[in-house]
Amino acid sequence: MKKVLCFGELLLRISPSPINDPHLDINPFTLYMGGAEANTATALAGWNVPVRYSTVLPDNFMSRHVIDYLDYKGIFTSSILFGGNRIGVYYLERGADLKGSMVYDRAHSSFSELKPGTIDWDKVLRDVSWFNFTAISPALTQDVADVCLEATRAASEKGITVSCDLNYRAKLWNYGKQPIDVMPQLVEHCDVVMGNIWAANSLLGTAIDADIHKSGTRAAYLAHAEKTAEEIIARFPKVKSVANTFRFDSDTNDLHYYTSLFTNGQSFHSPEFSCAGVVDRSGSGDCFMAGLIYGFYNQNPPQDIIDYATAAAFGKLQEQGDATGQDVLTVKKRKRGDSEGRSSSKLSE
Repeated sequence: MKKVLCFGELLLRISPSPINDPHLDINPFTLYMGGAEANTATALAGWNVPVRYSTVLPDNFMSRHVIDYLDYKGIFTSSILFGGNRIGVYYLERGADLKGSMVYDRAHSSFSELKPGTIDWDKVLRDVSWFNFTAISPALTQDVADVCLEATRAASEKGITVSCDLNYRAKLWNYGKQPIDVMPQLVEHCDVVMGNIWAANSLLGTAIDADIHKSGTRAAYLAHAEKTAEEIIARFPKVKSVANTFRFDSDTNDLHYYTSLFTNGQSFHSPEFSCAGVVDRSGSGDCFMAGLIYGFYNQNPPQDIIDYATAAAFGKLQEQGDATGQDVLTVKKRKRGDSEGRSSSKLSE
């Protein structure tokens, strides 16, 4: 079977242990393996999609432990290169807002020092039908952005489906280029784009209604998502499908989550999920991206694709760590349960 290839930086995440942890005196911090593309690959492998992961790691014992872990998860690791001196690290509190409390320590990491011409894309893309990357990688350095352009061009020329998660990390774009100077060239080679209306505005320059929060209705956000998707497809003719996610916190600490998918000239909307608080916000978007790939890879109907991806992403919010451990049956059970209970869901438009 043809494989999905996920390309991006693997990171180690360090999180303070909660005060009520019974082992706090000996384990004040917990270590997780992370990185957006690795999270997506882990989800896909758990859902029985053949997936290969490509990154750069230093040639040391820690990298070998990381590769052993990826192998254990069922991810093909033959496309991982060795080079440089360190694995990037980031610090994040459990359950904290991803953007508000994240601290990066990834300068001069092995992946961030990747140079154009280093990767043999003919070899890496062999037996691949889908190539996935995120906007995090081109935010690191101009060289890494150029490598992403190499990859997307090579994949596109081979007829491989290319997907991009428009992750916007303002803290990373500090090498003299604005996202709008880099991302459009990459999205030109994409078939599937995922993000939200605000990230698309920051990374691609799409129109944004600055006053949309004043209405705050599901109908208004979904209508804006459709306009954003139409604008992306009009500007980038190779793009066939655009997905948008919406995640809001209420004043009572409730979380509300729903998504949309625009494909074949139609919009498809997920039901709205809600819960009182979350365990860990990190990796939910990566899980959603994996859900989209899973659905398209298996040629599922658009409504099934968006419903599965949304159920998986929402489930990830109740798991510790960066990558999901949900299997297909768990996701489908949540998806079915929500469909059966739609009369009580907040679906007002």
